[in-house]
Amino acid sequence: MHTAAEIEQAGLPASSQLTSCYRRADFADAFSVDLPEAASHDAESIARHIFDHQPEWIAALLKLRDLLVRPLGLKRAADLSAAGGDRLHIFRIFGRYPNEIVLGEDDTHLNFRVSVLVQPPSDEHPRRVIVTTLVFYNRLLGRAYIALIAPFHRMVVRGSLRQAQKIGWPA
Repeated sequence: MHTAAEIEQAGLPASSQLTSCYRRADFADAFSVDLPEAASHDAESIARHIFDHQPEWIAALLKLRDLLVRPLGLKRAADLSAAGGDRLHIFRIFGRYPNEIVLGEDDTHLNFRVSVLVQPPSDEHPRRVIVTTLVFYNRLLGRAYIALIAPFHRMVVRGSLRQAQKIGWPA
């Protein structure tokens, strides 16, 4: 019987394209999970898999978030989806690299970047995916916003990785 690998809170990966931004970030976290041998090595395919197959409760949370932030003039999921350009799910693509894709968005209250990094095997772990989030506050509202959503953010990242793992990683 196959058991799912544990989703772990991880250190910020030294091999990420975002390393030069780590010290400037106002909020940062990373979560990782081991990938099976047969899983794709392509970070964009894995990122699409994670964001395109999220559990329904995440969509419900996003709808609630959109209702709450509308009076504040913040971008909603519908605004992001309609923005056009090079996007993955609701996120703008900031960079594609051999083993990583960097996504994010800039808004009036904060800017954020999400890295989906496929890390090669090491002595400690087999090949794994690490999802890193960095947030940069633009004003006090950004700080307040993250204070409110940080616990949900962590649940969403873990839930997204768990769902991606449950339905099977792309080959």
